[in-house]
Order: sequence, then C-alpha cells, then structure tokens
Amino acid sequence: MIQGSCLCGGVRYEVDGPLQAMACCHCNECRKASGAEFATNATVSVESFRLIAGEELLAEFESSQGQARVFCRRCGSPILKRSAARPDQVRLRLGCLDSDIDERALAHVFVGEKPNWSEIHDELPRFDTAPPSNA
Repeated sequence: MIQGSCLCGGVRYEVDGPLQAMACCHCNECRKASGAEFATNATVSVESFRLIAGEELLAEFESSQGQARVFCRRCGSPILKRSAARPDQVRLRLGCLDSDIDERALAHVFVGEKPNWSEIHDELPRFDTAPPSNA
C-alpha cells in the first residue's frame, strides 16, 4: 500500500496501486501548480485511491476544460488531477507520497514547454508534447 499526505498533514490518502504511466511533466500547468521545474505524476484507478483524512480541506481548480487539479486549501499541496475524459482514473502528484515506491518515471513529457534554465540529466525518452498512446 502506498501512502501520501499534504504538507500540513491534514489531507492523507492511501493507494493500492499499481502506479501507471509515471512521467516527469514539464508542461506550464504542472510547473505552476507544483512551483517546480517539473512534476512527477502517475495514474491510478479511482477504486485504488482512498482518502483517509482531510476531505473538507480539498479544493479544486479547473486548469483547463475538463481538467480539475485537486489540492489542500490549507497548505496548497497538489494532491491529484481529475480528467472528465477518464473518470475511472486520477493522476497522482508523486511529490506528496510518504511511501517509497519501486516504480520509476518512464519519460519526460511536454519537454517543448520546459523553461530554458531547466536541464534534463537522464536518458529517459523525451516528448515535446504528450507521448503516443503506445509509448
């Protein structure tokens, strides 16, 4: 079981897994939502995600049509993203994980939006936008 929480500890969750499509996203929205040069995210099924505490602290922001970013309203930690196009999945923000995981990122995505001061120092595949669905 994978556990996670927000910075203030008010929001806590568990995930049975597995983590899928783990990637380092360099898109403008992920960078602004995380305050970092990229965000590492992974997909999980809605059924495997359980909120343990802090439902009343969760707030949503529709960053683009059909895309809701869910965060702690007290500390601002990004928790997950929901997509109207994929209601059976959520995209976890892995910076809030408390558990160690065995999975590793498969690629860098939206590298075309990466700031010029950011450098990638690994050999993972890179995609200027979203990867092909079979990647």
